[in-house]
Amino acid sequence: MSELNDIQTLLQIMARLRDPKGGCPWDLEQDFASIAPYTVEEAYEVADAIDRNDLPELKDELGDLLLQVVFHAQMASEQGAFDFGDVVASISNKMIRRHPHIFGDTEVSDSDEVLANWDEIKRSERAAKGEQDGSALAGISRGLPEWLRATKLQSRAARTGFDWPSPAPVLDKLREEIDELQAEFEIAASGQDNQARLQEELGDVLFVCANLARHAKVDVGTALRHANHKFERRFRAMEALAVAQATPMSALDLAAQEALWQAVKQQEKDAAR
Repeated sequence: MSELNDIQTLLQIMARLRDPKGGCPWDLEQDFASIAPYTVEEAYEVADAIDRNDLPELKDELGDLLLQVVFHAQMASEQGAFDFGDVVASISNKMIRRHPHIFGDTEVSDSDEVLANWDEIKRSERAAKGEQDGSALAGISRGLPEWLRATKLQSRAARTGFDWPSPAPVLDKLREEIDELQAEFEIAASGQDNQARLQEELGDVLFVCANLARHAKVDVGTALRHANHKFERRFRAMEALAVAQATPMSALDLAAQEALWQAVKQQEKDAAR
Protein backbone atom coordinates (compact mmCIF):
# COMPACT_ATOMS: atom_id res chain seq x y z
CA MET A 1 0.00 0.00 0.00
CA SER A 2 1.19 3.56 -0.71
CA GLU A 3 2.41 6.08 1.86
CA LEU A 4 -0.30 7.28 4.26
CA ASN A 5 -0.10 10.87 2.97
CA ASP A 6 -0.80 9.74 -0.61
CA ILE A 7 -4.42 10.11 -1.78
CA GLN A 8 -4.08 6.75 -3.52
CA THR A 9 -3.80 5.10 -0.11
CA LEU A 10 -7.15 6.49 0.95
CA LEU A 11 -8.73 5.45 -2.35
CA GLN A 12 -7.38 1.93 -1.87
CA ILE A 13 -8.69 1.78 1.70
CA MET A 14 -12.15 2.82 0.54
CA ALA A 15 -12.12 0.31 -2.28
CA ARG A 16 -11.15 -2.43 0.18
CA LEU A 17 -13.96 -1.43 2.56
CA ARG A 18 -16.44 -1.67 -0.33
CA ASP A 19 -15.07 -4.93 -1.72
CA PRO A 20 -17.98 -7.39 -1.99
CA LYS A 21 -15.56 -10.15 -1.02
CA GLY A 22 -14.22 -9.42 2.44
CA GLY A 23 -15.25 -5.76 2.70
CA CYS A 24 -16.81 -4.11 5.74
CA PRO A 25 -20.50 -5.11 6.10
CA TRP A 26 -21.52 -1.62 7.21
CA ASP A 27 -19.72 0.15 4.36
CA LEU A 28 -21.19 -2.29 1.85
CA GLU A 29 -24.72 -1.53 3.03
CA GLN A 30 -24.41 2.19 2.36
CA ASP A 31 -25.58 4.20 -0.64
CA PHE A 32 -25.54 7.88 -1.62
CA ALA A 33 -28.67 8.67 0.40
CA SER A 34 -27.51 6.94 3.57
CA ILE A 35 -24.08 8.60 3.48
CA ALA A 36 -25.37 12.11 2.68
CA PRO A 37 -26.27 12.97 6.32
CA TYR A 38 -22.74 12.06 7.40
CA THR A 39 -21.34 14.33 4.69
CA VAL A 40 -23.36 17.25 6.02
CA GLU A 41 -22.41 16.43 9.61
CA GLU A 42 -18.69 16.33 8.77
CA ALA A 43 -18.92 19.72 7.07
CA TYR A 44 -20.42 21.18 10.24
CA GLU A 45 -17.68 19.60 12.35
CA VAL A 46 -15.10 21.27 10.10
CA ALA A 47 -16.84 24.60 10.71
CA ASP A 48 -16.90 23.95 14.46
CA ALA A 49 -13.14 23.24 14.56
CA ILE A 50 -12.52 26.47 12.64
CA ASP A 51 -14.80 28.35 15.01
CA ARG A 52 -12.78 27.04 17.98
CA ASN A 53 -9.48 27.76 16.18
CA ASP A 54 -8.48 24.17 16.89
CA LEU A 55 -6.07 23.44 14.04
CA PRO A 56 -5.16 19.87 15.09
CA GLU A 57 -8.87 19.07 15.24
CA LEU A 58 -9.39 20.85 11.92
CA LYS A 59 -6.81 18.54 10.33
CA ASP A 60 -8.76 15.50 11.54
CA GLU A 61 -12.14 16.92 10.56
CA LEU A 62 -10.93 17.80 7.06
CA GLY A 63 -9.80 14.19 6.75
CA ASP A 64 -13.26 13.02 7.77
CA LEU A 65 -14.80 15.33 5.18
CA LEU A 66 -12.39 14.11 2.50
CA LEU A 67 -13.41 10.55 3.33
CA GLN A 68 -16.99 11.48 2.47
CA VAL A 69 -15.90 12.64 -1.00
CA VAL A 70 -13.92 9.44 -1.47
CA PHE A 71 -16.88 7.33 -0.28
CA HIS A 72 -19.30 8.93 -2.75
CA ALA A 73 -16.74 8.66 -5.57
CA GLN A 74 -16.16 4.97 -4.83
CA MET A 75 -19.89 4.22 -4.97
CA ALA A 76 -20.19 6.12 -8.25
CA SER A 77 -17.21 4.25 -9.65
CA GLU A 78 -18.89 0.93 -8.82
CA GLN A 79 -21.85 2.05 -10.92
CA GLY A 80 -19.64 3.16 -13.79
CA ALA A 81 -20.79 6.78 -13.39
CA PHE A 82 -17.53 8.53 -12.44
CA ASP A 83 -14.52 8.06 -10.17
CA PHE A 84 -12.41 10.21 -7.85
CA GLY A 85 -10.21 11.37 -10.72
CA ASP A 86 -13.30 12.66 -12.51
CA VAL A 87 -14.29 14.58 -9.39
CA VAL A 88 -10.85 16.21 -9.25
CA ALA A 89 -10.93 17.03 -12.97
CA SER A 90 -14.42 18.52 -12.64
CA ILE A 91 -13.53 20.93 -9.85
CA SER A 92 -10.19 21.82 -11.46
CA ASN A 93 -11.93 22.69 -14.74
CA LYS A 94 -14.57 24.67 -12.88
CA MET A 95 -12.06 26.71 -10.87
CA ILE A 96 -10.07 27.58 -14.01
CA ARG A 97 -13.24 28.43 -15.93
CA ARG A 98 -14.64 30.62 -13.16
CA HIS A 99 -11.39 32.55 -12.59
CA PRO A 100 -10.71 34.07 -16.02
CA HIS A 101 -8.99 36.99 -14.28
CA ILE A 102 -6.33 34.51 -13.11
CA PHE A 103 -6.22 31.91 -15.88
CA GLY A 104 -7.40 34.10 -18.76
CA ASP A 105 -7.24 37.69 -19.95
CA THR A 106 -10.20 39.13 -18.01
CA GLU A 107 -9.37 42.11 -15.80
CA VAL A 108 -11.08 42.88 -12.49
CA SER A 109 -10.56 45.72 -10.03
CA ASP A 110 -12.01 44.21 -6.85
CA SER A 111 -13.80 41.21 -5.31
CA ASP A 112 -17.21 42.60 -6.27
CA GLU A 113 -16.28 42.27 -9.94
CA VAL A 114 -15.00 38.75 -9.25
CA LEU A 115 -18.40 37.80 -7.79
CA ALA A 116 -20.25 39.44 -10.67
CA ASN A 117 -18.15 37.49 -13.19
CA TRP A 118 -18.66 34.31 -11.18
CA ASP A 119 -22.44 34.71 -11.32
CA GLU A 120 -22.37 35.45 -15.06
CA ILE A 121 -20.22 32.39 -15.73
CA LYS A 122 -22.59 30.23 -13.67
CA ARG A 123 -25.53 31.57 -15.69
CA SER A 124 -23.71 30.68 -18.89
CA GLU A 125 -23.02 27.19 -17.55
CA ARG A 126 -26.67 26.67 -16.70
CA ALA A 127 -27.73 27.91 -20.14
CA ALA A 128 -25.26 25.49 -21.76
CA LYS A 129 -26.99 22.68 -19.87
CA GLY A 130 -30.33 23.77 -21.29
CA GLU A 131 -31.66 25.36 -18.10
CA GLN A 132 -34.18 28.08 -18.90
CA ASP A 133 -34.38 29.86 -15.53
CA GLY A 134 -32.95 33.34 -16.09
CA SER A 135 -33.73 34.65 -12.61
CA ALA A 136 -31.01 36.22 -10.48
CA LEU A 137 -32.02 33.57 -7.93
CA ALA A 138 -31.46 30.64 -10.27
CA GLY A 139 -29.15 27.87 -9.15
CA ILE A 140 -29.50 28.34 -5.38
CA SER A 141 -29.80 24.81 -4.07
CA ARG A 142 -32.96 23.79 -2.24
CA GLY A 143 -30.87 21.29 -0.29
CA LEU A 144 -29.08 24.00 1.72
CA PRO A 145 -29.91 24.63 5.37
CA GLU A 146 -32.72 27.16 5.22
CA TRP A 147 -30.78 29.86 7.11
CA LEU A 148 -28.02 29.59 4.51
CA ARG A 149 -30.47 29.57 1.63
CA ALA A 150 -32.12 32.69 3.07
CA THR A 151 -28.86 34.63 3.06
CA LYS A 152 -28.00 33.42 -0.44
CA LEU A 153 -31.41 34.49 -1.76
CA GLN A 154 -30.99 37.91 -0.15
CA SER A 155 -27.42 38.32 -1.43
CA ARG A 156 -28.44 37.45 -4.98
CA ALA A 157 -31.36 39.89 -4.85
CA ALA A 158 -29.06 42.57 -3.44
CA ARG A 159 -26.77 42.29 -6.48
CA THR A 160 -29.67 43.57 -8.59
CA GLY A 161 -30.07 46.56 -6.24
CA PHE A 162 -33.01 45.07 -4.31
CA ASP A 163 -31.68 45.69 -0.81
CA TRP A 164 -32.00 48.00 2.16
CA PRO A 165 -29.26 50.64 2.16
CA SER A 166 -28.26 50.10 5.81
CA PRO A 167 -29.09 48.00 8.90
CA ALA A 168 -31.46 50.66 10.29
CA PRO A 169 -34.47 49.87 8.03
CA VAL A 170 -33.79 46.14 8.53
CA LEU A 171 -34.11 46.66 12.29
CA ASP A 172 -37.34 48.58 11.70
CA LYS A 173 -38.63 45.68 9.62
CA LEU A 174 -37.64 43.23 12.36
CA ARG A 175 -39.64 45.20 14.93
CA GLU A 176 -42.61 45.22 12.56
CA GLU A 177 -42.39 41.44 12.08
CA ILE A 178 -42.05 40.84 15.82
CA ASP A 179 -45.20 42.92 16.43
CA GLU A 180 -47.08 40.81 13.88
CA LEU A 181 -45.80 37.63 15.51
CA GLN A 182 -46.85 38.87 18.94
CA ALA A 183 -50.34 39.55 17.60
CA GLU A 184 -50.58 35.95 16.39
CA PHE A 185 -49.49 34.65 19.80
CA GLU A 186 -52.26 36.72 21.38
CA ILE A 187 -54.76 35.23 18.95
CA ALA A 188 -53.50 31.73 19.81
CA ALA A 189 -53.85 32.51 23.53
CA SER A 190 -57.52 33.31 22.95
CA GLY A 191 -58.07 29.75 21.82
CA GLN A 192 -58.13 30.22 18.05
CA ASP A 193 -56.25 27.79 15.80
CA ASN A 194 -53.77 29.97 13.92
CA GLN A 195 -50.80 27.60 13.77
CA ALA A 196 -50.26 28.29 10.07
CA ARG A 197 -50.14 32.03 10.71
CA LEU A 198 -47.75 31.57 13.64
CA GLN A 199 -45.43 29.56 11.39
CA GLU A 200 -45.58 32.19 8.66
CA GLU A 201 -44.91 35.13 10.98
CA LEU A 202 -42.11 33.32 12.77
CA GLY A 203 -40.58 32.54 9.38
CA ASP A 204 -40.73 36.22 8.50
CA VAL A 205 -38.90 37.11 11.73
CA LEU A 206 -36.17 34.56 11.04
CA PHE A 207 -35.83 35.69 7.43
CA VAL A 208 -35.33 39.30 8.50
CA CYS A 209 -32.83 38.17 11.16
CA ALA A 210 -30.85 36.45 8.40
CA ASN A 211 -30.92 39.69 6.41
CA LEU A 212 -29.74 41.62 9.45
CA ALA A 213 -26.83 39.20 9.84
CA ARG A 214 -25.93 39.76 6.19
CA HIS A 215 -25.85 43.54 6.72
CA ALA A 216 -23.67 42.98 9.79
CA LYS A 217 -21.40 40.73 7.70
CA VAL A 218 -21.97 37.99 10.27
CA ASP A 219 -22.51 34.37 9.28
CA VAL A 220 -25.83 33.22 10.71
CA GLY A 221 -24.57 29.72 11.41
CA THR A 222 -21.50 31.02 13.23
CA ALA A 223 -23.58 33.45 15.29
CA LEU A 224 -26.03 30.72 16.26
CA ARG A 225 -23.18 28.32 17.10
CA HIS A 226 -21.74 30.95 19.45
CA ALA A 227 -25.16 31.44 21.04
CA ASN A 228 -25.54 27.68 21.47
CA HIS A 229 -22.08 27.40 23.04
CA LYS A 230 -22.85 30.28 25.40
CA PHE A 231 -26.18 28.79 26.45
CA GLU A 232 -24.64 25.35 27.01
CA ARG A 233 -21.76 26.80 29.03
CA ARG A 234 -24.07 28.83 31.24
CA PHE A 235 -26.63 26.06 31.72
CA ARG A 236 -23.93 23.58 32.74
CA ALA A 237 -22.61 26.17 35.21
CA MET A 238 -26.14 26.56 36.59
CA GLU A 239 -26.33 22.80 37.08
CA ALA A 240 -23.02 22.90 38.94
CA LEU A 241 -24.31 25.65 41.25
CA ALA A 242 -27.47 23.67 41.90
CA VAL A 243 -25.41 20.59 42.78
CA ALA A 244 -23.30 22.72 45.14
CA GLN A 245 -26.55 23.74 46.85
CA ALA A 246 -27.61 20.08 47.04
CA THR A 247 -30.73 20.88 45.02
CA PRO A 248 -31.37 19.36 41.58
CA MET A 249 -32.27 21.85 38.84
CA SER A 250 -35.62 20.14 38.30
CA ALA A 251 -36.58 20.85 41.93
CA LEU A 252 -36.10 24.61 41.54
CA ASP A 253 -38.88 26.90 40.38
CA LEU A 254 -38.31 29.24 37.46
CA ALA A 255 -37.45 32.19 39.72
CA ALA A 256 -34.72 30.18 41.47
CA GLN A 257 -33.38 28.94 38.14
CA GLU A 258 -33.31 32.51 36.83
CA ALA A 259 -31.34 33.53 39.92
CA LEU A 260 -28.77 30.84 39.10
CA TRP A 261 -28.62 32.09 35.50
CA GLN A 262 -27.94 35.63 36.67
CA ALA A 263 -25.31 34.35 39.11
CA VAL A 264 -23.51 32.55 36.29
CA LYS A 265 -23.60 35.67 34.12
CA GLN A 266 -22.13 37.69 36.98
CA GLN A 267 -19.38 35.11 37.43
CA GLU A 268 -18.50 35.48 33.75
CA LYS A 269 -18.39 39.27 34.06
CA ASP A 270 -16.17 39.06 37.15
CA ALA A 271 -13.83 36.60 35.43
CA ALA A 272 -13.55 38.91 32.39
CA ARG A 273 -12.37 41.86 34.49
